[in-house]
Amino acid sequence: MLKYFILVAVTLFAASCSSQKVSNTTADDPYLWLEDVESPKSLEFAKAENEKTLSVLQNDPHYKSIEADIRKLAYAKDRIPWANPMKGYFYNFWRDEKNARGLWRRATLSQYRKTNPKWEVILDLDELSKKENDNWVWHGSQCLPPRYERCLIFLSRGGKDASVVREFDLKEKAFVRNGFELPEAKSNVKWIDQDSIYVATDNGPDSLTNAGYARTVKYLKRGQKLSEAPVIFEVDKNEQSASAYVEHTQTGKYHFLSERISFFQTKIWSFENGVKTLIQMPTESDFYGYFKGYVLFILKKELKTEKQIFKAGSLVALPFDKITDSTLADLELIFGSTDKVFLESLETTKNHILLNIIDNIQGKVVKVTFKEPHNWVLQNIDLGKNGVASVMSTEIDNDNFSVTYNDFITPTSMYIGNTNAVPLKLTKIKTAPEKFDSKNIISEQRFVKSTDGVMIPYFIIHKKDMKYNGKNPTLLYGYGGFEVSMQPYYLGGIGKSWLERGGVYIMSNIRGGGEFGPAWHMAAVKENHQIVFDDFIAIANDLIKNKVTTPAHLGIMGGSNGGLLVGGTFIQRPDLFNAVVCEVPLLDMLRYHKLLAGASWMDEYGNPEDPKMREAILKYSPYQNVKADVKYPEVFFYTSTKDDRVHPAHSRKMVAKMREQGHPLFYYENTEGGHGGAANLEQGILKGALEFTYLWRKLK
Repeated sequence: MLKYFILVAVTLFAASCSSQKVSNTTADDPYLWLEDVESPKSLEFAKAENEKTLSVLQNDPHYKSIEADIRKLAYAKDRIPWANPMKGYFYNFWRDEKNARGLWRRATLSQYRKTNPKWEVILDLDELSKKENDNWVWHGSQCLPPRYERCLIFLSRGGKDASVVREFDLKEKAFVRNGFELPEAKSNVKWIDQDSIYVATDNGPDSLTNAGYARTVKYLKRGQKLSEAPVIFEVDKNEQSASAYVEHTQTGKYHFLSERISFFQTKIWSFENGVKTLIQMPTESDFYGYFKGYVLFILKKELKTEKQIFKAGSLVALPFDKITDSTLADLELIFGSTDKVFLESLETTKNHILLNIIDNIQGKVVKVTFKEPHNWVLQNIDLGKNGVASVMSTEIDNDNFSVTYNDFITPTSMYIGNTNAVPLKLTKIKTAPEKFDSKNIISEQRFVKSTDGVMIPYFIIHKKDMKYNGKNPTLLYGYGGFEVSMQPYYLGGIGKSWLERGGVYIMSNIRGGGEFGPAWHMAAVKENHQIVFDDFIAIANDLIKNKVTTPAHLGIMGGSNGGLLVGGTFIQRPDLFNAVVCEVPLLDMLRYHKLLAGASWMDEYGNPEDPKMREAILKYSPYQNVKADVKYPEVFFYTSTKDDRVHPAHSRKMVAKMREQGHPLFYYENTEGGHGGAANLEQGILKGALEFTYLWRKLK
């Protein structure tokens, strides 16, 4: 039995400790049949559960007004069409009441600046879906520099990660007849030139890793069958994936091959003139391409060379002509991390690098200028002090860029500029309208001590006149994994459906995330994963201690890894919560590595086949720890049949087991939507309306 149960909930769990044993095998799992995603029996199970949920929540007094508010926001005429620049145009993908699946369209800069731009439609997905009798969901495009006339279009059926790839002609606004085309798969494709591409995809038997990703890269010429294309790179099936990357620069093309060993370990190879050369960088570093004679990496671990020590979270540059030097003596520091300041990601323009910096969880943008011979000059781009600024887009053949800025209660604004300008000036060209009344809403950052003494930050957003009487409906949100940082963002729909109605919203910054760099993440991986639950529970206790709320009015929400977070949390401390929204979650942690992409996450959770890790996982895995004689909150589980990343069986099996044990719950399985849970605006409206109706029903 979980040690944590004994420490903090002896009374609640004494009976279950003596009467029920934690299952530690899958052989006696009576719900394995629910892992057959599209079987009639599985789909009937989901349909029956959906009907139960809809019959209750859609008839709840809160539903109509919440649904109406969400619908109004989703289809608002004054929504900002966020767009990315490319070769003189701004490209946007747009959905509305007339275009449920969406339009890919473009406008000139002069038009885009206007309140109501004149758009040129490039591709109509509703029309295409009707013509081809398929349910296409937009998954983006990749266009070939420098002319940007040919693109590879990624189309998903129902929102799955797997996509069909087709070549598209921007001048003709049509798919290229007999052009490049790949069947549905989790493909990685990169342009080499107009008549050749690198392809990492499902090539049939033995072409995928155990994690379900491509293990080979092929060089495919125009008119050539994929089966005839030569393999230029291959990785072991026990590794995560193989892929290729081409850097198109003013001085030429630079080709790279990626051997992703595991989720957080990668080897990068230069591939020039058919020769593969391993870049002698640590595998615990992220590759960010070629720039002005250097290859760029963000370090995931501290690195010591014969000349200096580079902290984890730093950006370094290795001269391209020194990539085989194992001493790394010529490695140069571009940006060094501190205890509270880390580099999250970067983008490049023709002559500069733009850094997305996390500074005490806020977001900043820094411009980097390279000056010969080895000087990297940093300049802050000021947008605001208490929110998140981030790079939205850059162009590789010029120095134009766009950035955005927002915070919890400030709508997003978009600015454009040119990194070569002196002084650097930003021009605001778009500001999103307010989606909720924020005049009386404030946000603040607080800290609480976790079980091991570490101070855990969280943000609390609420009305100014909130009373500390323990009666406030409060929603605590968390993720806590994969070095994903939870930063302030404009709350929009949450503001309208929750804050404006008197709810309190909490964003947690628990360990497992990347808010304070790689070490913050590594503190919670594998055998240390229990700490994410401890951090989350500490925040919940702090909210109760300070009379923000009480268990009767406190709910938690999380999706994917965050679904595991809230699943494990309500199992460990059911006494703390009255509502749990568990979206597209991992829940059966003894079998996660056998389901879809799960094998690729063993760097995060550990291998359940290893006895030591199995013991650690068994202590928190929700599916193995749910008990019949414990009273749990009435949980709302939400997943998607088309989720080909986190298997819907995690939710299905948990629901079936809890139903058998007699626990009340809600379950909704969207037949589309993929890992995002919704494939179009209507599905997103339904999802939001159901979840917030449930929350108000439970926490008011």
